[in-house]
Amino acid sequence: MKVLFAGPSLSGQAYDRRGLDVRPPARKGDLYRAVLDGADAIGLVDGVFGFVPSVWHKEILFALKQGIPVLGAASIGALRAAECAPYGMVPVGPIAQSYASGARSEDADVCLAHAPAELDFMPLSEPLVDAEATIAAMDVTPTEALALRLAANAIYFADRTVDAIVAAAGLDPSFADRYRAARVRAKTADALLLVEQLRALRAGRQPVPDWVFVESEPWRLYLGELAHQAA
Repeated sequence: MKVLFAGPSLSGQAYDRRGLDVRPPARKGDLYRAVLDGADAIGLVDGVFGFVPSVWHKEILFALKQGIPVLGAASIGALRAAECAPYGMVPVGPIAQSYASGARSEDADVCLAHAPAELDFMPLSEPLVDAEATIAAMDVTPTEALALRLAANAIYFADRTVDAIVAAAGLDPSFADRYRAARVRAKTADALLLVEQLRALRAGRQPVPDWVFVESEPWRLYLGELAHQAA
């Protein structure tokens, strides 16, 4: 079973889901549960944060230690893939690679606000990585591009809409239409690449890595909490 955690990065996309168990954006414990459910490969794209605990590095290491390939891209998947790459998690796509190389370091660069599952996790704001890619693709002067980039960087992720970027840049409102016409969905492109690579993985778990998984006190406490909840 191949498990994919995705939400806004693949909202509205008609991608091939055959052979995939597609689950909502991951939170703490979801990857651990996927392992218990029998996953033999995991793709992490989107996750939740802020109002609930986010995906835990320890559960990613637990999955890897079971010989389960874990791929990450686009959003929190890109962040965790860069952080856990030394242990075997695979960064997929330019965004994850930019974090892995150190070219990008801010978690907020991939953050956005989105609608609930009932609305297919539709994005409600513009992630900075998409804004940067779109501005680079637009036919604008260097001065206009700089104004747009500075504006996009200055706006809080949940408030970063196309109209807000253009207004903060001090440009004519018509730039919003030009932006939408040139729009580059960098996160979506990386998420689709992860789907392709996840589906291409051979069935079955892989050899167990040779590093030691340390059952730390927080990990034991976490397992104890789960056991208590199941009782």
